[in-house]
Amino acid sequence: MTSTGEVLISGASISGPALAYWLHRSGFAVTVVEKAGALRDGGYPIDIRGTATEVVRRMGILPRLRDAHVDSRRCTFLDADGGEVASLSPSAVAGGVEGQDLEVRRGDLATALYGIVRDDVEFLFDDSIDTLDQSGPGVDVTFHSGRRRTFDLVVGADGMHSHTRESVFGPEERFHRYLGYCFAIFTMPNTFGLSREVMMWNTPGRAAALYAVGNSDELHAFLTFHQPEPPIDALRNPEAQRDLVATVFADAGWEVPGMVRAMRDADDLFFDTAGQIRMPHWSSGRVALVGDAAYAPSFLTGQGSSLALVGAYMLANALATNRDHTVAFAAYERDAGEFVAMNQALVDNGGARLFPTTARALEQRNTMLRGLVTMPSATPRPAHSALTLPEFAPMP
Repeated sequence: MTSTGEVLISGASISGPALAYWLHRSGFAVTVVEKAGALRDGGYPIDIRGTATEVVRRMGILPRLRDAHVDSRRCTFLDADGGEVASLSPSAVAGGVEGQDLEVRRGDLATALYGIVRDDVEFLFDDSIDTLDQSGPGVDVTFHSGRRRTFDLVVGADGMHSHTRESVFGPEERFHRYLGYCFAIFTMPNTFGLSREVMMWNTPGRAAALYAVGNSDELHAFLTFHQPEPPIDALRNPEAQRDLVATVFADAGWEVPGMVRAMRDADDLFFDTAGQIRMPHWSSGRVALVGDAAYAPSFLTGQGSSLALVGAYMLANALATNRDHTVAFAAYERDAGEFVAMNQALVDNGGARLFPTTARALEQRNTMLRGLVTMPSATPRPAHSALTLPEFAPMP
């Protein structure tokens, strides 16, 4: 394959449009297929830190994202009775750099990325990949809609539960590392007067958080709990998910009973397990993976969107630099591998410390939080900025 060609990207959330931007810039003809009928707006807040901030700067969308910055002012931790344990800046908790890191609604980032590629890239909404055939000189793709096309390369940017990955590499169970937690996310009315802040209630193995983005009349609600084994049956049954969460939090205090009632009525409930995708390789033949499809780090690291942005840049640069896609894919894995590994390791280096599973661990965490209150600033986590981006290969 030459340094230009036709590339199909599956997924139009974060890594997909980001990859499309850089591939188009280096001369590729890009098509993005997305199973949703339109771009997904709204969504919970996500973080852009360290190296990923440089990616969005080079894309020219940093000013727009700074305008959309949530700018949370306070994170308050509560005990079982709703009493305050500690109240501190979000950057102190996350190990970020105040004034440099970004926190935006997921939909705001997706919209910004879509806005800089929609005129240059073909988007196929309300469709998806059914089958991939690499027996010929390219990748023969059959779409769910029935259309058939051939591409030089296919990239799966379709999330942690990637259909592309399953089609080419096998079942998710081979690569999924369960981290022992389940979570439910939904929106509910902001009847608490919260603004630009997070309130988190904890008991051993359980956490409930209310997140106010700006002065909205709506809150993002999170219910997280420790579960030694993944609840496989509930993952495919929304009613079973609601029942499981309600059972786990049945005797909870503070505002949790009202959150559970709101969850029952929520039409935007998202339930999943906390897990990572760990693969020995991110490519096979002419198919590669990027973002959560290849190396989901889990929400416990706060680095999912940042890895997606950086991974897209590194994959596109490798393809722009190397005429042979096999060489390009190998370079992508080599050059981004250590950065991915460092950020995934955050879960083993305290990433789950906000959700202790024992009374002793909870008290240790609370002691740590009280200590952070007196610290003038947080120390940035080296993993966030561990990769220095290469200059992007010029257009041929």
